[in-house]
Amino acid sequence: MPPAIEAAIRAGAWIVFNLSGGKDSSAALFAAMPVLDALGHPRERRIAIHADLGRAEWDSTAETIATIAARADIALTIRQRQSGDLFDRWHQRYESGKARYEELSTYNLIGPWSSASLRFCTSEQKAQVIGPYLARQLAGETIIQVIGIRRDESSARAIAPDWKRDSRFAAEGNRAGTRMLIWHPVIDWATADVFAFHKTHGIPLHEAYTRYRSSRLSCRYCVLQSLADQQAASSAPSNHQAFVHLVALEARSTFSFQPGRWLADSAPHLLTGTLAADIERAKHAACERRQLESTMPPDLRFQRGWPPRLPTPDEAACIAAARAPILQRHGLQNRFPTGLAVRARFADLIAQRRSKDGLPASEEDDRS
Repeated sequence: MPPAIEAAIRAGAWIVFNLSGGKDSSAALFAAMPVLDALGHPRERRIAIHADLGRAEWDSTAETIATIAARADIALTIRQRQSGDLFDRWHQRYESGKARYEELSTYNLIGPWSSASLRFCTSEQKAQVIGPYLARQLAGETIIQVIGIRRDESSARAIAPDWKRDSRFAAEGNRAGTRMLIWHPVIDWATADVFAFHKTHGIPLHEAYTRYRSSRLSCRYCVLQSLADQQAASSAPSNHQAFVHLVALEARSTFSFQPGRWLADSAPHLLTGTLAADIERAKHAACERRQLESTMPPDLRFQRGWPPRLPTPDEAACIAAARAPILQRHGLQNRFPTGLAVRARFADLIAQRRSKDGLPASEEDDRS
């Protein structure tokens, strides 16, 4: 055990088990409990918490989590993002992206989905839901969040520490004196270890593993999911409605659920004839969009939300020509239909950026 974690436990820190319903979070819970008992940690200072992602969750996840918390004999708290579930967030991102594209506040059209490099599904729906809640409820306390991640899950997690301080929701030296730590007690376990641990101790596993043979539990459909796990999810009748809902958003947005792979293709037998036709049109539209965007000068792609420079007249005309059919495809107004209008919009954005940064207008930009 990391010395800093042991010291905090001995000092009576609150232990918060993050439960997802997956095998790793329950392994972390039941592996840590006897260690806490051996250190004399009071059970009344242990709780479980779950961030509910709404329609993205398997129907059986809530019952699985409740069963695990009851077996561990600790209180369970369920939290959810107030401004909508993960499905809502994907729709919100798509609508926001269209509005920004229409007003030329973004260079390329933005799709609805989260990704490996933009995991707002976990940051906004989980961390930003659980962290502030704990900081409020346990103000002035030391809080250890127990999270079941393992190094052999991915290259990113291969370099994860066994513990770390978490200052996102309780900054160092905060007025209340709240201190937050994260502990990964099963960080070095292999997948086989986790399943063996569940079998040895009779810990229940989610039906995604036992009935549908998924390799991991995530959302019903996850942007990081393997094709085999997508197909496993689609074999569960309770997931069919969510599948159709997400495929319909693929069709409407013309963006595939994962880079290079359409969710629709993982279970085409679940599509109606109309939706299947919509997906085929969306695939053609996606190819057309990528081809059109490839004609736009790549060095003019916005950086941190701002254009890097003013385009030349020819470059601006190229941008206007590429944007026109994309705007039309998505039913958006073409507010900058000419190269001249595009240049004026870029100039306006550059001026806004410089004003925001407290800089004078750039003569170089004006002469470009």
